[in-house]
Amino acid sequence: MPPRRLPATLVATGLVAAATLAAAPVANSAGTADDAAVRDLPGTSCSVFPADNYWRADISDLPVNRHSDAWLSNMSPSSKLHPDFGPSYGAQSVPYGIPYTVVGDGHQRVHVHFTYADESDDVRYPLGADSKIEGGESAGGDRHVLIVNRGTCRLYELYDVHHRAGRWTAGSGATWSLRSNKLRPAGWTSADAAGLPILPGLLRLDEVKSGRVNHAIRFTTNVTDRRYVWPARHQAGSVDNRSYPPMGARFRLKAGFPIKSYRADTRVVLRAMKHYGLVLADNGSPWYFQGTSEKGWRSGMLDELKTIPARAFVAVDTSSLKRSSSSAAVAH
Repeated sequence: MPPRRLPATLVATGLVAAATLAAAPVANSAGTADDAAVRDLPGTSCSVFPADNYWRADISDLPVNRHSDAWLSNMSPSSKLHPDFGPSYGAQSVPYGIPYTVVGDGHQRVHVHFTYADESDDVRYPLGADSKIEGGESAGGDRHVLIVNRGTCRLYELYDVHHRAGRWTAGSGATWSLRSNKLRPAGWTSADAAGLPILPGLLRLDEVKSGRVNHAIRFTTNVTDRRYVWPARHQAGSVDNRSYPPMGARFRLKAGFPIKSYRADTRVVLRAMKHYGLVLADNGSPWYFQGTSEKGWRSGMLDELKTIPARAFVAVDTSSLKRSSSSAAVAH
């Protein structure tokens, strides 16, 4: 099976200095029991997977993984978090981050020619001129395309999408029902190296503004082990060494890390990292975490998040959450 690439997350989001913007109004939430409530994706009546899905599991009370110290020592431990989304300040045509497109049942569906066809879902994808591409239409890098059908609540995700001479091509493609916890076959990639969906791990502006983010966040590191742990389905490692993290490893911000001095919107994100954490989903720059490509991300919040040290995190043992190897539903 061919190894996957380093993603476009190698591009830094803060190359051009910007004045700190005022914080957007944010509701005051302390992450209470009703965090289990699932917010619909804007423009749809679809939740991003059920409330008992792995991405929504509160991991704040789970034990520290026995490999935590070793993994962290091999993940650039002197690094700080890097939000891989936000204003581009002219460096590219669209904001940094991964966009998604919402379509209706009547949208055209097209055949896609895949590089990794044996691990891609052979269905017709609702692609068209309205499909938002990561980095913009002329971008290099990963060129992810994420699409949600608002009528069927079906998610389509593709990696390295191109449209030339009427022909759609992509590196890989996968589809999920947002109403189901069903996982991809073991060993299969997706549009992400871990074989997981990308959308549930993106930090979204509407969530931050609401005052509550109740799911884990997707992130990357540069060197991974050639293993994966549930619910990941695929690996893209470069070493056979259990001192390096596998795809699907989950990390959380330490409970004692002080957050009172941060902006209200920054605190929303940091609370999510304490309760839901980060999921290792691809190879790339260490401690880059992903959000949606959209206007409105506040530079002040992004700047504060860039000060959070990697050493403030621990890896978590999520084995007790597993109910079934073929499902992302968590045990209670």
